[in-house]
Amino acid sequence: QVQLVESGGGLVQPGDALELSCRISGVPLDVYAIGWFRQVPGKGREGLSCIGPAKTGTPYTNSIEERFTISRDDTKNTVFLRINNLRPGDSAVYYCAAQSWYTTSYCSHNYLWYAYWGQGTHVTISS
Repeated sequence: QVQLVESGGGLVQPGDALELSCRISGVPLDVYAIGWFRQVPGKGREGLSCIGPAKTGTPYTNSIEERFTISRDDTKNTVFLRINNLRPGDSAVYYCAAQSWYTTSYCSHNYLWYAYWGQGTHVTISS
């Protein structure tokens, strides 16, 4: 059974940085692409950053802004999202998602592509 658990959210001041973690259990992480998304009430799920599987080489990464950096540590079954220069508009529930894939060179910002999801972690940016 695939389980994803996000952590690292909380109250953060504008301008600070934050690192979120997504721990995956139940599967070998190195064959999974991972995406990070966020959602605010009344809006759809927004793709932020994704990373391809790492089993056969250096994984492809893609982020919508340079403020977002994704990385993975398959020895710890964990994927990280670092967000720099946080703004009030970054306040949201942040989710990670997983999808098994056969190549390191692909991941997606489309939430429909992912089969497994975590429960989310709340991030609030406020002074």
